[in-house]
Amino acid sequence: MKPYKKIVLAGGNGYLGTVLANYYRDLADEVIILARKQKLVDGNVHTAVWDGETEAGWTVHLASADMLINLCGKNVNCRYTEKNKREIIRSRVVPTELLGKVINKMVNPPKVWINVTSATIYRHAEDHPQDEETGEIGYGFSIDVCNIWESTFFKTDTPNTRKIALRMGIVLGRSDSVFPRLLNLVRFGLGGKQGDGQQYIAWVHEHDVARSTQWLLDHPELNGIFNCTAPESVKNTDMMRAIREAYGAPLGLPAPQWLLEVGAIVIGTETELILKSRWVMPKRLLDSGFKFQYEKAEHAVHDILSIRE
Repeated sequence: MKPYKKIVLAGGNGYLGTVLANYYRDLADEVIILARKQKLVDGNVHTAVWDGETEAGWTVHLASADMLINLCGKNVNCRYTEKNKREIIRSRVVPTELLGKVINKMVNPPKVWINVTSATIYRHAEDHPQDEETGEIGYGFSIDVCNIWESTFFKTDTPNTRKIALRMGIVLGRSDSVFPRLLNLVRFGLGGKQGDGQQYIAWVHEHDVARSTQWLLDHPELNGIFNCTAPESVKNTDMMRAIREAYGAPLGLPAPQWLLEVGAIVIGTETELILKSRWVMPKRLLDSGFKFQYEKAEHAVHDILSIRE
């Protein structure tokens, strides 16, 4: 007998949704992915079509769910044009408001609702780590997005559903995540530091992401804001060195800030995603007794590379 009956992943057709679906398929009777397009049934993983904006038949799938995880949001890896800014905010706020509205009316709502937000909400930090209790909120568009997003989430009235905002770091995984892009830089001899290399990376292994959601599900006393990052953030220069050493590439050309700014324009992204120092501590997870399987970046890198194709 499996420990859970139903796990629902809103906007779960992307990379992280796939990770979570694969993790819970052996733990739950069914995993429901709310997505814009129907997909073939994959064992006990099913897709229910929704647009993230209107109530429809998908709402029945929330009934009696053990957990709802909301993963909705346009990828921030783009230029911050006014159009993209509006869509980045809207793609997070609208589905969150919708889910809150639906859950509020339910007789048998999900037991817990995890909204995956972002650890980038904290300021650029090179002096000390930022935790949930003493961390300082930063400024700028990315932080504005996080503030609006979390405010929308917590203002919804869901008296029978426990709510957790999971401030996610950069997820390291085997496919379609940040890691393959960093690995490609190493492969082509460009795997040196970015900028001065002193900026911290708040990272977390994909398996620890899934494990942390199960931990939060299994501990009904936990609610509110949680950072989901490995306990040991690592500087950019050290992360790139760990990837080079694990891959067997002795050298990697660095990318100075001016070159990154030019490259960001060419590929349609923002240098903030590379140069901001994210030094984040998962204090509340650690205080609750959660043990990370991958605490050190080099261990996570070796694990990912050990089964690469």
